Amino acid sequence: MSEGGCPHCPFWCEPEPSGGVTDTRPAPRSDFSDRLRHPVPHLFVYAFAIVPAIALVAAVPLVWGWGLTWLDAGLALALYVVSMLGVTVGFHRYFTHGSFTANRPLRIALAVAGSLAVQGPVRHWVADHRRHHAYADAEGDPHSPWRYGTSPAALVRGFWHAHMGWIFDRSLTDQRRFAPDLLADPDIDRVHRGFTVLTILSVFGPGVVGGLVTWSWWGAFTAFFWAGLVRVAVSHHVAWSTNSICHLVGERPYRARDRSTNVWLLAVPSMGESWHNLHHADPTSARHGVGRGEIDISAGTIRLFEKLGWAWNVRWPTEKRLAKLAARPDEPAAA
Repeated sequence: MSEGGCPHCPFWCEPEPSGGVTDTRPAPRSDFSDRLRHPVPHLFVYAFAIVPAIALVAAVPLVWGWGLTWLDAGLALALYVVSMLGVTVGFHRYFTHGSFTANRPLRIALAVAGSLAVQGPVRHWVADHRRHHAYADAEGDPHSPWRYGTSPAALVRGFWHAHMGWIFDRSLTDQRRFAPDLLADPDIDRVHRGFTVLTILSVFGPGVVGGLVTWSWWGAFTAFFWAGLVRVAVSHHVAWSTNSICHLVGERPYRARDRSTNVWLLAVPSMGESWHNLHHADPTSARHGVGRGEIDISAGTIRLFEKLGWAWNVRWPTEKRLAKLAARPDEPAAA
């Protein structure tokens, strides 16, 4: 087991709590990067964080007047679901935490689907997230909203940093330290290196489909706008909200060494990722939403893969483990 890991995960999750919640995580190294992004890819980071966000703002007046068709909406919804599940089931629960074992076709499909969300290449994403769990809401966490302190001004600054400010940092988390398994995987290496091509397909592909179906430049533009730019912007902000909102406000029914919370409002668009408190209490669990009415679409997808025989060794939560992780009555239930 790697330094800083937990009994259920060979990588960089936090240790599981026992009794009191004493922080036994290793002290962070001063620099987690192995290199800096080249200036050109770094410009792409800015472009694909800012341009879709501008499109999302522009979408408000457009949706009330003109420029949205059933084809646009269908393409946007289909790509949103596929790419978000690629991130939540693939990048997160499978590649980062090993919540289940997958056959080779499913592994590759999840890596490709997650890349379509344009949240970064698979190895970068996984390395960042394993580092987040190793030092959640402490020094070394790449995107904690508590980074600058607890005053109102510090939390505003921290919210921006956790939500999207951190992605503009040119330094890359050391993949040799946090993702050695993916570095050694030739299939994942090919998907990782193909991220630029997959990004182009994800953003501009809907426009091609819209143009061919309607046989018009306007149909191509509206499909590109809604199913390309706006869909990417919405998925970005839903995903980033897990880093920011789900570490600031919400319920904390389970014990964790950080400030992770459950935020019910984000459950459906995040595919169940916003049941974030249990995830930090039990990182390798395949299900995050375990309470009555806690919708977890990602867990349902994993269950389907299991029934189809594509996934096995799924780490489903048990009543005994949930009882062990539950917050004690004398502990605060909300952040």
